[in-house]
Amino acid sequence: MTATPEESAVRRLPGEHVLGNPGAPVTVVEYGDYECPYCAAAAPVLRRLVEESDGGIRLVFRHFPLAERHPYALTAALAAEAAGAQGGFWPMHDLLFVRQERLDDAALRAYAEELGLDGDRVVGQAAQPFGDKIEADFAAGLAAGVAGTPTVLVDGRRFSGRMELGALRRAVSGGNGGLEPGPRRQRRWPLGLRRAQREALAEDAEQDDTGDRCHH
Repeated sequence: MTATPEESAVRRLPGEHVLGNPGAPVTVVEYGDYECPYCAAAAPVLRRLVEESDGGIRLVFRHFPLAERHPYALTAALAAEAAGAQGGFWPMHDLLFVRQERLDDAALRAYAEELGLDGDRVVGQAAQPFGDKIEADFAAGLAAGVAGTPTVLVDGRRFSGRMELGALRRAVSGGNGGLEPGPRRQRRWPLGLRRAQREALAEDAEQDDTGDRCHH
């Protein structure tokens, strides 16, 4: 049976990172960029949404690095994935947003070591194999109509409101506030994916025109 657009938008990807109860009835998917200041602002809000849901919400983070605008977004994403291979994805994820003003290799190595991880494994050639995961996340974002960061989907439906706890709670509770009727129609942008390089993953990707998301 063919999956609906909503089902496709929340379908699990290999190596998915889930915060909260894996069996939660509501799935919130965020497409984010570690250099995007709006993603950094949204991160603690989304964490609270999950932690205060009594197991009712799970958060899935997917990478959507806007590397043409943010030169360290891709290497930061690779570092997060490499940290995940050592069991430290979410601690590294949170730290990258807190320290997003510095995401060069030396800083990424230091952040990993601060978390008790092997810093040499999160940068350079050692992190290259995780490019496939980031590429898959980015492709899934394009398929779901993602155009900027952060983009949040609640059970496959795009949340278009501000990243505020009250607004997100209303959307999750079924109040329909801030949710679009369904995923946006897929735009056929060239992927232009270049693994483990500080180049744009999609040079022609357009960005949302809202004031609380990163623009291309």
